[in-house]
Amino acid sequence: DYHFEYTECDNTNSRWRVAIPNIPGSCIGFPEPTQGKECSFSCGSGEFLNIPTETCIKCTPGTYSLGSGVRFDEWDVLPTGFLAASSSQSVNLQSDVNSCNQSLWTPKDQYIESNRDDCSASLIYRVNLKTEGTIAFEYQYTDSNMFFEFFVQNDQCQMTDFKGNVKYMPISETGKWVSHEVKLPKGSNVLYWRTTGMVMHKDNEDPKPVRMRSIHITGISYTSKCFPCKAGTFSQDEGASSCQLCPKNTYAAKGSYMCSFCEHDYYSDPGSSECKPKEPCTADDYIFTHSPCDEEGQTQLQYSWVEPMVCREDLEGAVSLPQPGKKQQCAPCNPGHFSSDGSKCLPCPQGTFSNGTTECSQCPAGTEPVLGLEYKWWSSLPQGIKSSCFNVDNTNCDVMKGWLMAQDHIVTGTGASDNDYLILSLSVPGYSYQIKNDSKSIEVARVTFTFELDCVSQCELFFMVDTNRKATRVKNSWQGKQDKQVYTYIVPENFTTTFTWAFQRSSNPKAGREFVTDVAKIYAINVTNALNSVSSHCRPCAQGGGSGDADCVPCPAGFYITEDSSRACVECPDNTVVADRHALGRDSCEPCGPAARSNPSHSACYSDCTFTYETESGVLEFNYSGLNGTTSKVTGPSFTAKGTMYNLVYNISLCGNEGAMKAQCVDNVTSAQLSQKDQSQRTQMEAFVCRSTIITSEARGIGATVSSQILNLADRFLGTRAHTLSIGMLNTSIFTTISQLFKSETGTVRYGNDCSLPPPLSSNQTYHNPDHGVVVGLVKCPEGTCDGCTFHFLWTTPKVCPLCREVDYKQVTESCQGGIERTHYEWKAPGRCTGGVSLPPETRNVCMDLSLWLKVGIGGSILVAVALVFLTCLFWKKNKKLEYKYSSLLMNGSAKDGGELPAVDSCAIMEGEEEDVIFANKKNKSFFGKLMNKKKDPEEVEFQSVQLQLNTRHRNV
Repeated sequence: DYHFEYTECDNTNSRWRVAIPNIPGSCIGFPEPTQGKECSFSCGSGEFLNIPTETCIKCTPGTYSLGSGVRFDEWDVLPTGFLAASSSQSVNLQSDVNSCNQSLWTPKDQYIESNRDDCSASLIYRVNLKTEGTIAFEYQYTDSNMFFEFFVQNDQCQMTDFKGNVKYMPISETGKWVSHEVKLPKGSNVLYWRTTGMVMHKDNEDPKPVRMRSIHITGISYTSKCFPCKAGTFSQDEGASSCQLCPKNTYAAKGSYMCSFCEHDYYSDPGSSECKPKEPCTADDYIFTHSPCDEEGQTQLQYSWVEPMVCREDLEGAVSLPQPGKKQQCAPCNPGHFSSDGSKCLPCPQGTFSNGTTECSQCPAGTEPVLGLEYKWWSSLPQGIKSSCFNVDNTNCDVMKGWLMAQDHIVTGTGASDNDYLILSLSVPGYSYQIKNDSKSIEVARVTFTFELDCVSQCELFFMVDTNRKATRVKNSWQGKQDKQVYTYIVPENFTTTFTWAFQRSSNPKAGREFVTDVAKIYAINVTNALNSVSSHCRPCAQGGGSGDADCVPCPAGFYITEDSSRACVECPDNTVVADRHALGRDSCEPCGPAARSNPSHSACYSDCTFTYETESGVLEFNYSGLNGTTSKVTGPSFTAKGTMYNLVYNISLCGNEGAMKAQCVDNVTSAQLSQKDQSQRTQMEAFVCRSTIITSEARGIGATVSSQILNLADRFLGTRAHTLSIGMLNTSIFTTISQLFKSETGTVRYGNDCSLPPPLSSNQTYHNPDHGVVVGLVKCPEGTCDGCTFHFLWTTPKVCPLCREVDYKQVTESCQGGIERTHYEWKAPGRCTGGVSLPPETRNVCMDLSLWLKVGIGGSILVAVALVFLTCLFWKKNKKLEYKYSSLLMNGSAKDGGELPAVDSCAIMEGEEEDVIFANKKNKSFFGKLMNKKKDPEEVEFQSVQLQLNTRHRNV
């Protein structure tokens, strides 16, 4: 009718045991409360506390107990006490508030899995520890596009600052489980596992989820019961602290103390809860192998059933194993190896070489063997390469072969299910010397492999690198069907390195064996400069040595070996680069691109911030050394499909610094915590141009600003060019632009559309802006790229204007003032140059002031003109008078000589009288006539009228 429970602990670390009715009010007469065990009391492993008797009792077979701890490893449903919650990181008030309701941690039987989108999914568990304890959990976290946080808060929602409380989880190797343990303080602890995906573009794949399979918490005061073993496990003895997996071909139900065998026609994987019937065998149930080479150097194709065999040959429709194939000649040995008896290939001794078909030979005098690993024949698994199979659920994949030999290639095996990881790994202890080693660029080796994916499903091949046994990082991956292609990875550090190829047919946790015919093939693997490796050919030495003499002495950086007998080291010409300190011949020095310079070690080309450009108006010279620092371009806020806001930050190191790549991008999701242990584990990138994704604390709702998803966009300078360009997508007019061209050598940038080869990135400058400078992206694609391959940026700054020349200014001469003539110089408008030549100083010259003499001359000219007019009028008047008198004389003379009748007496002029002359007042049509006829004064009237008197006296004839 009742049961016992303990009260909460008080400040004296004590508690009471009280009886609680199973049904409230159903009975009376409960036992009185008694003093209980102290709060710090707990039973040992394999025991539980019986509260009625307050004694520790051992667990029965089929159950287990951790004593003062609790373990969660069954994920068919969400265990009691756990809470799964989700939230949206959207800053858009118009977004759908229910868009993240289904983004939760989901139980998957063997493990629990996070969300796959850009929502925030939280798994929460609250525990009250009576003593200091720990929490340990196993997880898989392989995708940097998913943020994975684990943190602990107290009951006041305050973050605990306890040793080992790492917030951001380190990336784990693909397919591997990683254990993480944190110490917990006494008292109430709220545990948070939170994941947030970053889906930047709709074309991008969803990030891979985080998985957890076991959570173990210690520090709990007691456990009042033992936990039954989960299905597929058992505990045979009393007092068990854990359960064991059932072996293959056995099964066990939940709470079993032993495993039962499957019947003859059934089978089971390790840790199974039931047996499955064996189906008729098919062609997918056997594999092919090549037999080892015999003494005659021959091999044949053989077939065997996949182990463990889970099919039956005796059923109707079952296939049988094919007969062995015909014997054929074994493939040659790999370069650097030889066959002693025709059946087994052995590496050549140190200092010798072989192409794989001949005996090992000493290098000629003056040469040395070129070390490396070159695998192109696959009769057997070469030394140093391992093949394995791994499955998340720990099935019998572990005993299967991951990759199979096929003479001219190596191919993936069948595996136990489509979600198996078929792994091929190659370990290199180190490298003999650095090919490039200076402050500008480092290259110690190159890994090149040829591969092909023949799939109908969304299979995936991962290429991963583990440097110095610290952490395995995915360097590239390919999905779906892929044609035969070559991939190259540059090794930047001289440490022990493990290269891993992992193939998975399907990521579905419930996958069967539907896509067994999907395979990955690797044809060749080549690792240069590997330490303690073999050699397939020799190369000339410089300055003596080689083949029994002292070791070859490499040329200094930037030198090449002459092809004549002297084998001298000669420095490469200016503005050329050489990739190897053992380079042979002048042709090894590759010229830099247009307007590019080589650094002192001839290992890289760079721009010295100067450029010369010939135009129709002359030669333009540019000097933009003021841009030799690092500039950042932050794009406007972007939003994921679920509304999470993020920014892209481009760091640009344009020129100068002798080719040193000054632009840095840091991934602080994991580096911030790892740096406290080992600074060398920080994820940092240096390049000419790199990009990182920034998510602010406001956008994430909690925590600090996160920088992640760093990309190297430019680590090689190609050259500078000038051209007239109309960039409509930059929303600019036609102008002359200077283009800095870069390229990335670090591999494919998986962003938007895949690019088989990263194309150049151009950074254009012009003088459109009068301020210090502004970097802008594309109008149509503000993130800097429209296809994920080509990135364009327009940098507008006056510092990139051409240097000023003499034709850019004009001479201005002032008028003579005070006997001084001044001459100065001005820049032509509009001003389109900077620096260069300066304006000449102002000059002064002595001069005469002609303005006064000019006035006097003008005045005198006017007076002369007036006088001439007056004299002309005067002479004209006099001329008229003379003309009249002359006419009168002519008339009088004509009368005396002409025989006319005598005039009447009355008309004669008497003696003593004067002749009265009467002039007719005729109008003069000329200008001067009008002027002379003008009446100015009555006294000046020239002509007067007089009355003639008529004489009436007649003369008799």
